[in-house]
Amino acid sequence: MPATFVLVPGAGGQAWYWHRLVPALERRGHTAVAVDLPAEDDAAGLDAYAAVVADAARGRDRPVVVVAQSMGGLSAPLACARVPVDRLVLLNAMVPRPGETGGEWWAATGHEAARAAAAAAAGWPYDPADPDGDLDDAFLHDVPPEVVATAPGPVAQSGTPFTEPWPLAAWPAVPTRVLAGRDDRFFPPAFQRAVAAERLGLDVEEVPGGHLAALSRPAELADALVAGPGVSRSG
Repeated sequence: MPATFVLVPGAGGQAWYWHRLVPALERRGHTAVAVDLPAEDDAAGLDAYAAVVADAARGRDRPVVVVAQSMGGLSAPLACARVPVDRLVLLNAMVPRPGETGGEWWAATGHEAARAAAAAAAGWPYDPADPDGDLDDAFLHDVPPEVVATAPGPVAQSGTPFTEPWPLAAWPAVPTRVLAGRDDRFFPPAFQRAVAAERLGLDVEEVPGGHLAALSRPAELADALVAGPGVSRSG
């Protein structure tokens, strides 16, 4: 049946990230709502982010599917605990533990070691002495240059949401899918698979594209989203 997809971006919080996926979902007969988060506001923590997502989902036609990209994995589950949601989809997303801060997540999951190992095995650019030096490649290696050229100016992501312990006692009681871009150089698929298994007891479904799959492979991502339980391709 037709669904409403509420799309939660990662760091930087810009709804623009979803601008290629929204029409792809609409062509398949669904509604898509892209969320802007208060990324630049140092006064805004996880509660404020979750409130924005919950407001975007509230009162929408059911089923409602919340899709969280990357850092969106910190706030989207909080929104799912506040408003009726039929499914949560984690897309190359952080999976927090109760009481863990976003800042602690990186070391707790072994992210840098996993990224380094994947880069060494695949020959991706990566300098362990400067892991941030290759982020353009990690994020944009498969995004068409003409799409990159249309990007709005960068948003400075506040560190506030990364300092706050994740407040839920357990994962919200909402069916959850985990999608991993098979070409993700920032959260490599094997890393995502290990985190999802350990923290959620879930398998990972691989989809085409890298970390920013909604920009690089929107049609394939839309197909994967509408193939989920309780959703159908109606367009």
